[in-house]
Amino acid sequence: MALWRDGGFADDIWTTLDDAAQIPERGAIVVDADAEARAITAPGQPAHDAILARFRDLDVTIVSEEVGRFGDGATLVVVDPIDGSLNAKRGLPFFALSIAFADGARMGDVFLGYVYDFGTGDEWIGRRGKGATLNGEPLGGVKPKDPIEILSFEATLSSLIAAQAPAVVDLAYRLRIMGSLALSLCHLAAGRLDAVCSLKEARSVDIAAAQLLCREVGLSLELFDDPRAFEEAELDLVGRSRLAAAGTTQLSAQVAAALSA
Repeated sequence: MALWRDGGFADDIWTTLDDAAQIPERGAIVVDADAEARAITAPGQPAHDAILARFRDLDVTIVSEEVGRFGDGATLVVVDPIDGSLNAKRGLPFFALSIAFADGARMGDVFLGYVYDFGTGDEWIGRRGKGATLNGEPLGGVKPKDPIEILSFEATLSSLIAAQAPAVVDLAYRLRIMGSLALSLCHLAAGRLDAVCSLKEARSVDIAAAQLLCREVGLSLELFDDPRAFEEAELDLVGRSRLAAAGTTQLSAQVAAALSA
């Protein structure tokens, strides 16, 4: 991988990401042919262990669903080794490694976001104040459509979809339900989707990295059950609000309003 480096701590970060992105080559999906029900397991724990092994000796504090919060380093590292774990377990190639690096405890403090798509091998990277890239190519040239053609529902149960889909009939022409909030936000940043919403409370481990890509290309994100600005959201494991994201503040507000009615 050709990755940006600026020396010092960033070199350690990129070395960690180099190692983490090799996990699929060591067997991202393992199929037990002898099992009566075709057992499929995803690399969540091996991925998590590999990442933590690299970060343990660095001056960081880790936030991760698997281990909670540990360490007392100056840099906060928010890790989700497999976003889209059900897809991974079922063999659907739409799940990702998500790592965000922050110099504070809020969403606005994220200075580097990295999302690795295990299905395609794509690397999505956002750098605070320096833009966002897909496999090294700048994002932002293609914007989400207005009005919304494709809206992605995430964090979904069939009951939530049945209840909430009628609310967006007049806002979006088509729905997609892909199963990874991090990757859906990345595709929004690339202009492949026009809006994304989480139908249950989003956690920072799911969005901390990808939200930076969206903000770096000028898109709007709103945690619409929380009255504070999006950037003030805590980088922790608590789900406090549903998420709406779109190409403009007006569109994200319209999605939020429809789902709150």
